[in-house]
Amino acid sequence: DDHNPFTEESPLGDNHRVMMPSYSISKIASEIVARYAAREFGLPTTIARLNTPYGSNGGWPYFHLMMIKNGTPIPVHTNAPSQYTLFHQDDINRTVTGLVEAATVPALIVNWSGQEHVSIEEWCTYLGELIGIEPKFDVTDKTLESVMTDNTKMRSIVGPAKVTWKEGLRRMVEDRHPDWLVG
Repeated sequence: DDHNPFTEESPLGDNHRVMMPSYSISKIASEIVARYAAREFGLPTTIARLNTPYGSNGGWPYFHLMMIKNGTPIPVHTNAPSQYTLFHQDDINRTVTGLVEAATVPALIVNWSGQEHVSIEEWCTYLGELIGIEPKFDVTDKTLESVMTDNTKMRSIVGPAKVTWKEGLRRMVEDRHPDWLVG
């Protein structure tokens, strides 16, 4: 949807096809089954649409860190910048209980994300600064386009994400490869 944040009411799409052909359809099918089960069995359900999780255990930015370290060009979409809504593991852990407690029939659908929209270009440049290596980018239409989400509904249920993207990425590098940090 170009660079417009998706709300829970936005139509579902298939933007992952260029890299993972069955990713989107699998998620859509799972969501349909969860919605059906909530209605059919009266089972309170929350469908949390997760956007770009990461943390000390890894995630997409960690793969980019490894690519920077190895001098591998990072694919970014021609419709620049390639923006996402990073969500740190600490915020995932902190909000999961509230989202489960908020489950409803029919299913509650909520975007589960941070609130800072940041591009791959930005976070890779920052990671490169942390380890003293300038990232290389491969501008292509054979990669994912931007997927930013509006988390207004999530914030009304469990509050905002608390870990800023720069803090989270720095901690990821500190925890995974402290010897790579240059400053």
